[in-house]
Amino acid sequence: MLKLCSRSLLCLALLTALAEAPAQAADSVEARPAEWAQPVGKHYNLYQMSPTLYRSSLPDGAALPLLSELRIGTVINFLPESDQRWLSTPGIEQVQLPYRTNHVDDSDILSALRAVQAGEAKGPVLMHCKHGSDRTGLVAAMYRVVVQGWSKEDALNEMTEGGFGDSHHFKDGVRYMMQADVDKLREALANGDCSTSVFALCSLGSWVNSTTTAHHMDPQVLAPAR
Repeated sequence: MLKLCSRSLLCLALLTALAEAPAQAADSVEARPAEWAQPVGKHYNLYQMSPTLYRSSLPDGAALPLLSELRIGTVINFLPESDQRWLSTPGIEQVQLPYRTNHVDDSDILSALRAVQAGEAKGPVLMHCKHGSDRTGLVAAMYRVVVQGWSKEDALNEMTEGGFGDSHHFKDGVRYMMQADVDKLREALANGDCSTSVFALCSLGSWVNSTTTAHHMDPQVLAPAR
């Protein structure tokens, strides 16, 4: 009798655990903040950040039907290797902006954010790197902060806890975000500046080009000597 009772209690415990498992799984799914990027599919680490912005790992030719379904018009690639080897759809614009999170500066982020905004003006955008975690994650977080007005804390929480990859991949991105001047980045993005610093290489290059152009167009310079 005791054995039967013991077995009955064990069975009851197992049945109770099995009954609670789906509810706990549902709670786990619902616990993901609604404002975070939401998973689109199991493949390619693909998430939707907004109605016009997606993020993923490196796609391949098998992803083309999905890109068509999502109406992707621009693919932004943060890798040094081109997407041409898998992306052959004529209607999708390819933008390549390679960078590394351990060497990132404001000009890299501004180029990426500007490319995203330019693409969004024409339709949905997909941005990716190899794993869809560190490089894509940093740009996604900076998009949240600079463009969408999130706090750094909220953006960092999504970046590191959103299920996009191992947390140790984000240390360089976290370091950059902590020191980034969001107001200056937002101002530079609005003004079309390539960086937040006039001493950045891209800023110096723009200054040299503008000075050279003005020199060639100046009538005083073009006038013959008397």
